[in-house]
Amino acid sequence: MALARTVRRWLTLVVALVLAGTGIYIASTVLNRGEAPIVEGCTALLNGNEESLATDQAANASLITAIAVRRGLPARAATIAIATSMQEAKLRNINYGDKAGPDSRGLFQQRPSQGWGSEEQLMDPVYATNAFYDALVKVPGYESLSVTDAAQKVQRSAYPEAYSQHEDLGRAYASALTGNSEASLNCTLRKPDAAGDPSAVRSALEEDYGQSAVGVVAGKTVSVQASGPLAWSVAQWAVANAKGLGVTRVQVDGQAWVRDGNKGWSDAQNPPGVVIITVADAP
Repeated sequence: MALARTVRRWLTLVVALVLAGTGIYIASTVLNRGEAPIVEGCTALLNGNEESLATDQAANASLITAIAVRRGLPARAATIAIATSMQEAKLRNINYGDKAGPDSRGLFQQRPSQGWGSEEQLMDPVYATNAFYDALVKVPGYESLSVTDAAQKVQRSAYPEAYSQHEDLGRAYASALTGNSEASLNCTLRKPDAAGDPSAVRSALEEDYGQSAVGVVAGKTVSVQASGPLAWSVAQWAVANAKGLGVTRVQVDGQAWVRDGNKGWSDAQNPPGVVIITVADAP
């Protein structure tokens, strides 16, 4: 028994030393290459202020804004919606509520018991976002209201003042994702661990934008005929969804976003009037 315990201890020590050595080797290799560990996330810049979101939050902000664009709503509507979702659900599609609303669900924590729809419907981000906008557009003069007042008239929250703390974030992402602020949304990402599917990009575009952004697939690219704010809306939507869809490059209006090396936006030669989204090959 004593011998067995001694062997086990030596084996544990050897394994620990091997693992420690592996970690040191990886860390030293990264440092010797001048590389820093990549912390994934997205930022939107507006009036010199940078607002940060996790990649899944940015993707949800892009969906919320794309639906506003699809409906012909102003950027202010998207600002209110993003700020509301950030307060209610941290811009995540959650399947639980709190003590005040145990049946609350989805991006906006809407409640079946208050007539918003079934639980299944409210867990569909497209349905939930449209339901929010359906209510918002019925608020007279919502565009000139504060975020707090507009959101409260829709949500009827017990803590209405909480919405205001997310106004700057909402404005930054709404401005970028409606295309009003060009080359202002960037995501820092690791290299894709799987090939991207251009057909999935096209389907996601059509789900969010409808006929406003119909993509054409050719090889590993999706091309969308668009110009002006719509082109920049689609392009920055693609950046916000780059992690989930395996996007590696986005080209629009003389600019390109490049994932490799996290270079962000830079000048590029692109054909006019088209957004080109490129997805990853197999690693």
